[in-house]
Amino acid sequence: MKLFTPSLICLALCGSLTQSNAQALDSPSPAQPADAPTEVKLSDIYKSVVRIEVATQTPSYRTPWNSGKFSGGTGTGFLIGKNTFLTNAHVVSNARRVMITMHGSARKHPARVLHIAHDCDLAILQVEDFSPFEDLSYLSIGKVPQLESQVRVIGYPVGGDRISVTRGVVSRIDFRSYAHTRSDQHLVVQIDAAINPGNSGGPVLQEGNVVGVAFQGLTSADNTGYMIPTPVINRFLTDIKDGQYDKYVELGFSRFQLFNPAMRKAYNLKQDDPGILVARIYKDGPIDGTLEEGDILTEIDGKLIDSSGSVKIDGERVNMNEIVERKFAGDTVSLKFIRNGKEQTAEITLKYFPAAEMYAVQYGKRPKYTIQGGLVFQPLSRNLYSELALSNPRVRRLFTKYISEDIFQEREDILILTNVLDDPINSYISSFTGSAIESINGIEIKNIEQLHELLNPEEMPEFFVIKCEGNNRPLILPGKDLKSNNERILQRYGVEQPSYLGK
Repeated sequence: MKLFTPSLICLALCGSLTQSNAQALDSPSPAQPADAPTEVKLSDIYKSVVRIEVATQTPSYRTPWNSGKFSGGTGTGFLIGKNTFLTNAHVVSNARRVMITMHGSARKHPARVLHIAHDCDLAILQVEDFSPFEDLSYLSIGKVPQLESQVRVIGYPVGGDRISVTRGVVSRIDFRSYAHTRSDQHLVVQIDAAINPGNSGGPVLQEGNVVGVAFQGLTSADNTGYMIPTPVINRFLTDIKDGQYDKYVELGFSRFQLFNPAMRKAYNLKQDDPGILVARIYKDGPIDGTLEEGDILTEIDGKLIDSSGSVKIDGERVNMNEIVERKFAGDTVSLKFIRNGKEQTAEITLKYFPAAEMYAVQYGKRPKYTIQGGLVFQPLSRNLYSELALSNPRVRRLFTKYISEDIFQEREDILILTNVLDDPINSYISSFTGSAIESINGIEIKNIEQLHELLNPEEMPEFFVIKCEGNNRPLILPGKDLKSNNERILQRYGVEQPSYLGK
């Protein structure tokens, strides 16, 4: 799993800019309305591209009992079906109010987020009253554009209130990080058109059809933008057909490219033999129990895997994960691999891997926490890790090794002491702030619900002995008169709710 590349930014203009079966690469959208016109005039296309204004509320992980920071931003969307507007997830993330404005009109139409997929940065919006949009054309989803072909980007970028149109050339088709969650990787198309903040969610067109959705840019280069291509769009539209979004599935292993001649010789591979080394298998992942560490994976769904981990689809070499990208939970994948010099085959059933959420930025979720004796405890997440700039070496290790060392098998949550609300009852223990909690009164901590129960028993113990990771000195909290002390502390710091466990 590759983490977020800092030089990529989402392109919504916000208070902060940092914010079935496999399908062929160029297959038509399975969710495209039957009554969509085959050809749309450019003037009609403009009318179907809308400006999106969003009022957002971003949760605070530093003070999780507070409502969070209010801000706003703008982006772009476009009509693909009856009362169905497609845009980026990052345009409407943490939205409290969404307004849509039609091209050439000053009227703002209240809208709501119907479906949102943070892992592929796409969302579907609906307006409360669709009647003003009834006569607009639906934009059709096309194919993946060819290298060096020209595309047109339409949107409402910074610099004005009216629609903007730029042209560019497709310069690369690649598999790389999506900036929105900072952890997911999917197919992208790079273009040299000017894509600026506010363009996010706008259509990228070729011959009147949508070939992508503008969504992020590269800060270290001029006129380098990226669009979400049609295979990703089609998968999203297929996924939400049943009324909910079920997220991407994974194979659940890490691989090692077999370029080194000595390694190839050790595994009895000739120079042109296909295959990558299975380096680490994640417990409870789809291939756990089927493949073993040290196997050479040579083929996936009938496609040879080269020594870099790429396969050929429609004449283009792409990351082998692109095979899995087109599939859904419950779909199967056939594998061919070499174990101890013998070729074997297997079939696995794909599923979602929830432990990977540790590395993805979360949106639209209230932070979990519990407070006892002025000590604030929160589960570790990328949001918490980033906002509090956690530097404790033990915490950093737990975060980075959460999946690779199977820590998630034993600890659903890594609980962090994030703050100490100063009071005589907790004096001289602020040095423990930023530490991971290992146990309370000798009981190892598995999740926040358990920690909350241990700190709030029916009969209070004389002391709570809290052990932190890597610290031989325990944190001692007196249990006597803790209830009255809590009331004083919470009132002093304006905390109305002493805990939120997500229920």
